[in-house]
Amino acid sequence: MVYVNAGDDKGQTGRVLKVIPEDQKAVVEGLNLVSKHTKPNAKNTQGGIVKKEAPIHISNLQVLDPKTGKATRIGRTRNAEGKLVRISKKSGEEIK
Repeated sequence: MVYVNAGDDKGQTGRVLKVIPEDQKAVVEGLNLVSKHTKPNAKNTQGGIVKKEAPIHISNLQVLDPKTGKATRIGRTRNAEGKLVRISKKSGEEIK
């Protein structure tokens, strides 16, 4: 879950569907919708205008704290098994 901190969808939250590392972008469910004009085809016999999610730059997203549900920064620390894990800077909770 992420929080959008810039752009037209500022202040909204959503689930990340896809990450595009080479472009430093992510597709968030239900946010940054664009209208795509489609021709009639076998899948969509009617054609017309379809709304779909467009990628958002990751600098405009923040991870949500699992405990409080608010936007937080991310830190890294070692857990009991000695493995490096991500933690929330606000609550100290591990982020899965």
